[in-house]
Amino acid sequence: MEGLDRAAVVDTWVKKYRRKYLRAIRHPFILGIRDGSVEMSSFRRWLAQDYLFVRAFVPFVASVLVKAWKESDDNFDVDVILAGIAALNEEIAWFKKEAMKWNVILDDVEAEKINLDYCNFLESLMSSEVSYTQSVTIFWAIEVVYQESFAHCLEDGSKTPDELKDTCHRWGSEGFGHYCQDLKNIANRRLEKVSDDVLVKTEASLLCVLEHEVEFWNMSRGAN
Repeated sequence: MEGLDRAAVVDTWVKKYRRKYLRAIRHPFILGIRDGSVEMSSFRRWLAQDYLFVRAFVPFVASVLVKAWKESDDNFDVDVILAGIAALNEEIAWFKKEAMKWNVILDDVEAEKINLDYCNFLESLMSSEVSYTQSVTIFWAIEVVYQESFAHCLEDGSKTPDELKDTCHRWGSEGFGHYCQDLKNIANRRLEKVSDDVLVKTEASLLCVLEHEVEFWNMSRGAN
């Protein structure tokens, strides 16, 4: 595409859609955690709904792994994505443990419409017609929103409640940041060589992710 730096497509898009990106990573729900004003009922709602989302996220990531195995020109891609799947198994166990701590009965939780819409969007990306490049870029986008959001809650000057720090460390840690950087590098490498058609589809999907993330945060606050 004319005027697009093919060596750093992801970075160009983040800059181009900076306002939308900031709405996702600096949402009032996250800022409430950072300044200690978050309502614990909102956190409990997020915990329950995100548990359901992660369970739907697993098959999506598995589909990205299969596409990497079939389409990638670098074995490193499979290693990174496989590590992500392994981490998701641990993540689901973490949600169950946290739910017990917060007296959230996960078996009684039903996915809200906003959650279902996001999960349906993920399912649409599992189609064999969706390229590996598009899928892995969306995988990065979903992960990096959490990484940047929760890392903000651990920065100097934050007043994150002690009981929420474990949550913030799970996604805001330096190790998770390195993982997101690996995914970003994969996405940029793939986007450098794809057709304009794939670029257009991937850019549109990225915008959908940012919109879904904002809506998910809104849902957690009971704003919908």
